[in-house]
Amino acid sequence: MGGSYKAVIFDLDGTLMDTLDDLHLSANHALNHFGLPERSRDEVCSFVGNGVRKLMERAVPTDFPKERLDEVLSVFRTYYAAHCRDHSAPYEGIQSLLQALKKEGVKMAIVSNKPDKEVKQLNEEFFSDCISVAVGENERELGIPKKPSPEMLHVAMRQLNCQPSETLYVGDSDVDIQTAANAGVACASVTWGFRSEQFLLSHGASLLLHHPKDLLTCL
Repeated sequence: MGGSYKAVIFDLDGTLMDTLDDLHLSANHALNHFGLPERSRDEVCSFVGNGVRKLMERAVPTDFPKERLDEVLSVFRTYYAAHCRDHSAPYEGIQSLLQALKKEGVKMAIVSNKPDKEVKQLNEEFFSDCISVAVGENERELGIPKKPSPEMLHVAMRQLNCQPSETLYVGDSDVDIQTAANAGVACASVTWGFRSEQFLLSHGASLLLHHPKDLLTCL
């Protein structure tokens, strides 16, 4: 291994972990709270990727008053903070991949549009033995815009002390492809996540990973 990449930065939802059930249940909890119709698991899957505000903006009916979105979002955030680990788990093969990367001395980080608190919680529970840097959405306090802005990747690369040319970003969505391009880093797209292989190819994916172990051959 040991090619030109010294660091690998991962998206979280749909890349390292299957978090869809907890996102689905939390979204419907918030919708139910306001007497709004529930969304299917597939619908919620199609809504994720741009942060929780955009998730709930997509989940509420089109005629729902925009000025009340913050109320729905607050209920979602509170419920999800308490339940983000109920059903979520790493995909098969992820833990052995991370251990292999660690053994090779590859630096690793997580960059996610999921709220920063939950990103750090999930990293602490599942990946902290291998991943030292976990950056989630916290634009209100830190002023760092969400993906596809490159800023969150820049924050992670600074903490890892790595340059864009030394970094590979791994994600499962069009947002991740755009983020990597905006940051000037190479991108690998996984096919086991929340978007189909055809969707990824149609949005510019140039390197596909069909199983976590495939990443080892890219390095």
